[in-house]
Amino acid sequence: MSVAQGIGVGERQLDEQRPRGDGEDSARAVGRHKATPYLLLLPGMAWLVVFFVIPMLTLLSTSTQTRPKNAEIGVYRQTFRLANYPDSIHEYLTVFGRSFGYALIATVAALVISYPLAYAIAFKAGRWKNLLLVAVVAPFFVSFLLRTIAWKQILADESWVVTTLKTLHVIGQQAHIINSAPAVVIGITYNFLPFMILPIYASIERVDIRVMEAAADLYANVFTAMRRVMFPLSMPGVVAGTLLTFIPAAGDYVNAALLGNRNTTMIGNVIDSRFLVVVDYPTAAVLSVSLMVAILILVFFYIRRAGTEELV
Repeated sequence: MSVAQGIGVGERQLDEQRPRGDGEDSARAVGRHKATPYLLLLPGMAWLVVFFVIPMLTLLSTSTQTRPKNAEIGVYRQTFRLANYPDSIHEYLTVFGRSFGYALIATVAALVISYPLAYAIAFKAGRWKNLLLVAVVAPFFVSFLLRTIAWKQILADESWVVTTLKTLHVIGQQAHIINSAPAVVIGITYNFLPFMILPIYASIERVDIRVMEAAADLYANVFTAMRRVMFPLSMPGVVAGTLLTFIPAAGDYVNAALLGNRNTTMIGNVIDSRFLVVVDYPTAAVLSVSLMVAILILVFFYIRRAGTEELV
């Protein structure tokens, strides 16, 4: 072996014995760092797939099924009948309109009640702020069903509320509030009121109260300052609150079932009946999908109109 060959063999042996450099360790560390977020997302993604994606696909599949002739009740076969959608929507179009109308009225009523209350809690409550916030959240400690049943007693013909209204001639002596459209709207408004108050309060609390003082220094009265200064600054909370109220209100069926009558049926009641009573799974699935799509479209245009820069 020549001297040059011996030197080359020695260098190769030294290279094999030399520890790996920091570059390879850094590359592996970077690879693990990039994979960590995806690993953390796996539980949440698995949850969404199991409890959202798969049920949605099942619902879509059910909506295009039909019942074979002479088949037993509840037996349906996949025929991809898209005509189920126009047929069902046409049949229950009035109920859809009623549901969105009740939800809209309840949302506006909740906003009118919630905004002054949220403003007062944020800036005027002082040491009573925490107590008032607890009072807002306190209804959540009682079952939704029990709260609605309580309104049956409050709005009953023999209750002190109705008696007082009749005494003051606000309503007629033969008028009834319970089992009517106003009772349904009142129940929806009350049950979803905290969903409106809390986002608005959180948004108003972030506003510097000195902007209202500056508006007063520029000769704006209270109403002008609220309309031109405070309300635009609190718009993210208003948008969030209206969405959190309108979306569940449109699909609600408890208030209509307990406080309404046959003429105040909402789409949630129809879906419930079709699924559990009539056992008409395709129609129920069509109505469910249609309700979700309609809400998504309304929410999309509402957010585009109101703005979403600070909603995240």
